[in-house]
Amino acid sequence: MTALLCVAVALLGALAGRAVHRASGGALTRPMDPAPGAGGAGALATLPVTAVGTGGAGPVLAAVVGAVASTAVVLRFGASADLPAWLWLVLVGLLLGVVDLREHRLPNRVLLWGSGLAVLLLAGAALVSGRWDDLGRGLLAGLACFGLLLVMALISPSGLGMGDVKLVGLTGLYLGWLGWPSVVAGLFLGFLGQALLGLCLLVARRTGLKTDLPFGPALLAGALVAALLSGPWALTLW
Repeated sequence: MTALLCVAVALLGALAGRAVHRASGGALTRPMDPAPGAGGAGALATLPVTAVGTGGAGPVLAAVVGAVASTAVVLRFGASADLPAWLWLVLVGLLLGVVDLREHRLPNRVLLWGSGLAVLLLAGAALVSGRWDDLGRGLLAGLACFGLLLVMALISPSGLGMGDVKLVGLTGLYLGWLGWPSVVAGLFLGFLGQALLGLCLLVARRTGLKTDLPFGPALLAGALVAALLSGPWALTLW
């Protein structure tokens, strides 16, 4: 039964990944009002497009990530009250990650709507399971992570953008639901992953020391790995 469930979830995750990849280039993620003189659409056209961009491999990679991430989340949390919230994180995280890789930005409308629905889903989980302390800790952790990266962005504006600051508030909310060690682990893994990626690209001479790399995918991956490692998995394949 577990194997069949994983196959079904993987297929749904793959379909969601392809749909998210298609949506990443649509009106949902475009800036609402490009500032005059800021470049607008012309500036976006000059940004580098990676393997998850408009090429044929992009939808396939998004589908694979969607299948693996959604299956892992179902195995980790099982049929729990907070499973819908974690599946929502996978979906909105895929959309944000693809846009950040393609255009080096994290759309405000996706972040705000995504964060708002995440709070509602976790509040619903707290209502069902009585985990109000976890919800309160999650909200506090989200604010703390937001404040921490806001200070870092003000100190070094070239290293972090406001989209990264808002995104870490979202991941902090989820990791705070699990506990403070998960919050610390998620932040650490996010920064570590970004540093290792930058080092690998530098060694391979694909980037320079001053190349601006998108930080969103590393933050999301670090949060997901920290969540998966934060406790025993509810379901197993054997």
